[in-house]
Amino acid sequence: MKRVLTAGTAAGALLLAGCGSGDSTVSKTPEPTASVAPATAAPAPPARPSETPTAPAPDPCAVNLAAPEIAKAVSELPRDPRSGQAWSPEPVAGTYNECAQLSAVIVKANTNAENPNTRAVLFHLGKFIPRGVPDTYGFNGIEPTQSTGDTVALVYSNGTPGLQSVVKFRWNGNGVELVGNTPG
Repeated sequence: MKRVLTAGTAAGALLLAGCGSGDSTVSKTPEPTASVAPATAAPAPPARPSETPTAPAPDPCAVNLAAPEIAKAVSELPRDPRSGQAWSPEPVAGTYNECAQLSAVIVKANTNAENPNTRAVLFHLGKFIPRGVPDTYGFNGIEPTQSTGDTVALVYSNGTPGLQSVVKFRWNGNGVELVGNTPG
């Protein structure tokens, strides 16, 4: 007995023959999904402070030897009388701050000499004091233990141990006055 395949039966047989064991219509059929109601926009959570720490604002009453007022003041100084050169705007030492009644920086002549001339530049509340200041040439350091908010103790040392002197200058409410000269 011979079987005769009709066109419909042949198509079904081909369809079945093309499906291997891994081709299951069940595995290709997506799972039913649960019906989800459309989401309404929830209010955004309140903004939290930044997780990264921010740098604190600089303290205006801290010593700041990079303050632009220093370079400006140094540019206004007359040239060094010994070398004829201008003064370097980079302080060798200093107590400059905007809050002190009296603060100072030590600068040196802008020369290649082995021992350039030095001088102190004085400030009142962060402002350069251009006139009415006793001579401050030759000072090459500041003694912090003898300096206060209204007094600056300038040091002269030629590098020889025991031959150091300290001269104190004080803001008296109207100007700078020489307070005293003490051995270092």
